[in-house]
Amino acid sequence: MTTKSSSNGSQNKISTFVLAAVYLVIILAVASIIWGASSYYQKTATLETAATLMAIGFIAMALAGYILFQSRKRVAKLKIEQQPILTQIECKSCNDKVTREFKRGDYVFKDGEKCPKCSSLGMITAIYREVKEKEKPVNV
Repeated sequence: MTTKSSSNGSQNKISTFVLAAVYLVIILAVASIIWGASSYYQKTATLETAATLMAIGFIAMALAGYILFQSRKRVAKLKIEQQPILTQIECKSCNDKVTREFKRGDYVFKDGEKCPKCSSLGMITAIYREVKEKEKPVNV
């Protein structure tokens, strides 16, 4: 009962409660339209009653469609940016630190790549997520 769309590995979801409510309103709206049309054609209700039932059905369908459209639009706006995960490699002999993007299988104290300065093996000393803070507006 959830709508999913993947964008850069993230999943966007519409609330199951909202979808259930929208589907229930659509079902009741269709029932109202059918009830109004059948009561008019079978002459069991007046024209005003049948027209009222059909108008209620069409209005309810329009509102359910609008709510569904707006909730999908709102979910699209709420995308969360993934900050990059970085691995820091420190050379054992010259203590030079190199930072690169995280690779699957990296762990702290793992022997890393060769040092660009002295060509000896380095060791992974840190794995962390780079946090980018949002700019705060300046009040003047």
